[in-house]
Amino acid sequence: MAAIVSTAVALTVSGTTIASADDRMGGREGKGINSLLSTLVANGTITQSQADSIAKAATDLRGAAKALKQNHRDSLDAVVTSTLGISLDAVKTRMKAGESLAQIAGSKKDALIAALVAEVNKQIDAALTAGKITAAQATAQKAKTTERVTNMVNNVKYKGYKGFKGGNRS
Repeated sequence: MAAIVSTAVALTVSGTTIASADDRMGGREGKGINSLLSTLVANGTITQSQADSIAKAATDLRGAAKALKQNHRDSLDAVVTSTLGISLDAVKTRMKAGESLAQIAGSKKDALIAALVAEVNKQIDAALTAGKITAAQATAQKAKTTERVTNMVNNVKYKGYKGFKGGNRS
């Protein structure tokens, strides 16, 4: 179920931004950053010990970001299942069959959107409190939360469960 949230959180909460940025530097598991660090060591810009420390910090950060992202997904899954009054397995099955969350929610669609917006905004507030984002970033993210969540609820289709992948990523 987490793709709704995965998308919302990835777009709104910066906890996973650093790990994603590192992944863009050459793929998963820090291969890009390790290549960069090797070049810096070879050029004498940094020592091997410094490179090892940076690589370990990047690995630790990716692990922390992954755990945070999963925690956010679990929270959103709980919101969806409690709001709709059905199990996560039932939601996944129906999405796999091609239904959006809006279709699954039926008359509870507006309540689902409101609950998901509240949860995402709570996650944004937590990121602000933890110093991961600025007040200006939090305000900007919250300004877009309702539109993003609404688009995701209306448009997300099953794309293979590791969370709800797909949907409108505006």
